[in-house]
Amino acid sequence: MDFDLSPDHELIRRTVREFAEGEVAPVAEELDRTKAFPYEIVRKLGSLNLMGIPFPQEYGGGGGDTLAYALAVEELTRVDSSVAITLCAHTSLGTQPVYLFGSEEQKREWLPQLCSGERLGAFGLTEPEAGSDAGNTRTRARLDGEEWVVDGAKQFITNAGTEISGMVCITAVTGEDGEAPARAGGENAGGSGTRAARTGGAEPNARAGGKEISNIIVPNGTPGYEQGEPYRKMGWNASDTRPLSFSGCRVPGANLLGPRGAGFRQFLQILDIGRIGVAAMGVGLAQGALDQALGYAKARKAFGKSISKFQAIQAKLADMSVEIEAARLLVYKAAREKDANRNFTLTAAQAKLKTGRLAVRCAEEAVQIHGGYGYIEEYPVCRFYRDAKILTIGEGTDEVQQMVIARALGA
Repeated sequence: MDFDLSPDHELIRRTVREFAEGEVAPVAEELDRTKAFPYEIVRKLGSLNLMGIPFPQEYGGGGGDTLAYALAVEELTRVDSSVAITLCAHTSLGTQPVYLFGSEEQKREWLPQLCSGERLGAFGLTEPEAGSDAGNTRTRARLDGEEWVVDGAKQFITNAGTEISGMVCITAVTGEDGEAPARAGGENAGGSGTRAARTGGAEPNARAGGKEISNIIVPNGTPGYEQGEPYRKMGWNASDTRPLSFSGCRVPGANLLGPRGAGFRQFLQILDIGRIGVAAMGVGLAQGALDQALGYAKARKAFGKSISKFQAIQAKLADMSVEIEAARLLVYKAAREKDANRNFTLTAAQAKLKTGRLAVRCAEEAVQIHGGYGYIEEYPVCRFYRDAKILTIGEGTDEVQQMVIARALGA
C-alpha cells in the first residue's frame, strides 16, 4: 500500500496551493467582509482548468480523477472556504449531474461552458420542507405538450444567482403512484450513469413516498424562474447562496436529465459524490486553522518565550495534527474508492462526518490559541471559525451521516 501521492497529484496540490496563497489569501478577508462574489478568482480558476477537474477533456474538463479534485478543494479551503465551496458546489453538484446522467446533446451543450468556468452550475434539491428528508420534494413539473411546466421553491442553493450562473438542475415531482409515465424529450435513459461508481443507491426508478421524482435542467433567464435575495449567513460570505422560485416556468421536454422517475436515485448518487468534496473542505479548513495557530504560537511571546513552548499549547497543536492526518487519509480513501469504481457510500459518509466535526474543533482551538486576537476579524481564524460550522450541516447533517453509516454497516 503506497500512501505517497503520484507526481501528477503532487503537481495539482502544488499548483492549487500556490494559487490559493498568491491569489486568494490577499483578498479573502475583503471578499468576506464585503460579501463580494469572487468573479476574478473564478475566472482564473477556469483559466487554470480547475473548474472541471474530474471531467473528460473531450468535454473541456481537466481529465483528472476524484483524488485530484479533492486535493484542489483541500488546498483552496486551507485559505478560504467561500472560494472553495464555489468550486466544490459547481463541480460536484452543478456539473456532475449533467456528466453522469445527461444525454450526449446535453453534455455537448453544457459541459464545455461549465468546465471552463464561463458558466456556473447549481443543484436545486433542498426545499422549505425537504432538507434532511430530501425525498419530500414539493416542487412539481407537469407535461404540457412538449414542455415541462415547473412550479415550486428551493432554498439554500449555491451558485444560482451570480452574473455567470448558467443553469440549475432541480428535483421535481413528475408523477404519483398509479400515473402513467408519459415521455418527453426523448429517451435520455442511457446518459453516462452506467460509468459512475456504484453508490448503493435506490433502483433506477425508485420513488420517495409514492412520488415519482425527476431531475430537470432549468437555464438561468428562463421566464418564471426567479432567484431571491442572497441570505445573510454566518460564514461563506463571499459565496452565492439564495432561495429560488418557479412559477409557470416552462422548459423544453428535452431538459429532462436522464429517464423520467430516476431523480431519487440520481440525487442520492450526487450526494455521495458531493460528500467527498465537502470532506476535503473539512480537512482543508482544519489544516488552515492549524497552520494559523502554529504560526501565531511561534510568534506570540508570553512570560519571556514563545507560547508554542508551553505544553498546554503544544498539546492542542499535537492533537490537531494527529486528527487532521487521520481524517485526510479517510478522505483520500473515499476518493480512491470512487476512482476504482467501488462502492464508496460508507467511506464518503465517514469522511464527511469526521472532517466536519474536526473542522469545527480545530477552528475553535485555533481561536483559543490566538486568545483575544482570535476574536478579531483581521485574523483568518475568526473567519475559519464562522465558516466551519456549516460543514456539519451541508451535504447531509451529521445525524444523516450517522444514519447512512449505520445502514451501510447493516444495522
